[in-house]
Amino acid sequence: MAEQQPSGAQRQFGQIAPFFAEMTDDVLFGQVWSRRELSARDRSLVTVAALVAGGNTEQLRFHLPHAVENGVTRTELIEAIT
Repeated sequence: MAEQQPSGAQRQFGQIAPFFAEMTDDVLFGQVWSRRELSARDRSLVTVAALVAGGNTEQLRFHLPHAVENGVTRTELIEAIT
């Protein structure tokens, strides 16, 4: 069995704030992203649009590939960013 890689939250601030990293993983990327009211695809599209609108473009390095994995097309991402 392959060893599980640390999450982005664990890599960014797990050494400093391990409980915050755990909550980020469990609540934000666990409970919130698994809610059925929006598909992961739609949630990704909304997230990318919100990040761009809020000027949080540094987070796009994670969220753009994640959006593609969730079924958002390159064309849709370009339109959301535009």
